[in-house]
Amino acid sequence: MAQGNTVEVLGKKIFFLYPAALVQNDVVEELIQEEYEVYVIKDQEKLKKIIAKYPASVVLVNISEQLSEKEWEQWIRAIMADPVTAKVDIGILAPNGDEDLKRKYVNSVKVKCGYIQVKSDSKLLIKQVLAALIAVNAKGQRKYIRAAPDNETMTTINLPINGDYIKGNIKDISTMGLSCIFDEDPELEKNSLCQNVQIKLQSILLKVEGIVFGFRDDGVTKTYVIVFTQRTDPAVRTKIRKFVQGSMQAKLDAEFK
Repeated sequence: MAQGNTVEVLGKKIFFLYPAALVQNDVVEELIQEEYEVYVIKDQEKLKKIIAKYPASVVLVNISEQLSEKEWEQWIRAIMADPVTAKVDIGILAPNGDEDLKRKYVNSVKVKCGYIQVKSDSKLLIKQVLAALIAVNAKGQRKYIRAAPDNETMTTINLPINGDYIKGNIKDISTMGLSCIFDEDPELEKNSLCQNVQIKLQSILLKVEGIVFGFRDDGVTKTYVIVFTQRTDPAVRTKIRKFVQGSMQAKLDAEFK
């Protein structure tokens, strides 16, 4: 699949560089719940390496941290001028409401995601950030962000069968459902209902209900796909989204140590 088509389908990674506390606590949290692929980065040199590998990304910069305003302008212009990172969509998040500064970044530097003043009104701020992300189609066609904690021993599933629990490992998970491999094959039939299923996401224990969508058998292992029903508690989905984002952030941090 061509990169342009991939971005259109899967959306863009969104990086908040040195986000203010209000942004990290309110805006980032809301975007996670809206199923955007969000990361928090607190090192501009590290971020340069990341976007060189993932150039179809969005970067929202807090220009009131770490560097001077002039240095931030140089950093941003360099990102936009480099052929490797020229397609990155950049926006400014800053407490400074200086109109001259805003005009410079919007009209002269021409950042695609605009200049947003960070005020205490978090609802307005979330609305402005969402508008900027929608304008650059940051979400793409993907409805659910999925984590693949394949080798994590603390990410498991317990399925009740005939009064006992069969343990398995979660291969990937989203708020829509999960795929998993069991220690013993429970021989689940397609469309069968699984109730009182326990899933453990590191230290979090959740209870879900799901329907067996099907399975993949490669001759060695059988991977079941279970789709959560509408009766699954919304609070459970909220915790799954948080886990998914944390898992993806940890993998990115490990990749770019």
